Amino acid sequence: MSCVLSHEAVIAELWSGMTLGIGGWGSRRKPMSLVQAIVDSSLEDLTVVSYGGPDVGMLCAAGKVRKLVFGFVSLDSIPLEPNFRRARQSGAIEVMELDEGMFLQGLRAAAWNLPFLPTRAGLGSDVLSTNPQLKTVRDPYGGSDVVAMPALHLDASIVHMNRADESGNAQYLGPDPYMDDWFCLAAKRAYVSCERLGLEPSSPHRLLLNSAMVHGVVVAPGGAGFTQCLPDYSRDEAAQRAYVKGVKR
Repeated sequence: MSCVLSHEAVIAELWSGMTLGIGGWGSRRKPMSLVQAIVDSSLEDLTVVSYGGPDVGMLCAAGKVRKLVFGFVSLDSIPLEPNFRRARQSGAIEVMELDEGMFLQGLRAAAWNLPFLPTRAGLGSDVLSTNPQLKTVRDPYGGSDVVAMPALHLDASIVHMNRADESGNAQYLGPDPYMDDWFCLAAKRAYVSCERLGLEPSSPHRLLLNSAMVHGVVVAPGGAGFTQCLPDYSRDEAAQRAYVKGVKR
């Protein structure tokens, strides 16, 4: 059964006030065409969970974000995402900033239907003081304290992959899978945009997502641009600079 959808059909399945996970990493393989569709929609009051890049900045600039849960927000070759920086400095959004490893454990806990997972990440840092809701627990075997990272439950996730088939199986062909599989597993519903429909038979080891994890596939050539989507295309540095230059100071 085909699960191929249009951008409009995906947006119709999302709602204001939801918790939305966005895959990719910084300015790399972000589902930018789906992000733009959200920007153009009436959706608002979102809790966004992301290893952030321009996805976060665009949604903040459009007034779509109520709360952001993040490990970082960067454009990679341009360290600071200007729209995110403005939103955070002005207090326009609520934030939960996490260590990158804590963030991953939160996704894993949600995927495994656990209330939390223990981690040493975050110990001895300001993460605990700036997020007083986070708790530590005593290791019952070794006696030391560890962080109890709560599950990051997602209503939906959007990710971008190089290839997918009509059933929702999807491949990454670049150097890194990032955490896209965990975003999908942590979500009630997951949507993947792809550069091209049809899997690469020469790269079965690159199959990251399977049909049980994906509820919809959007065929979107260039759908990660201007971010990087190797090997299909590199980051469009000129377009990224123009994006930054266009942000009102």
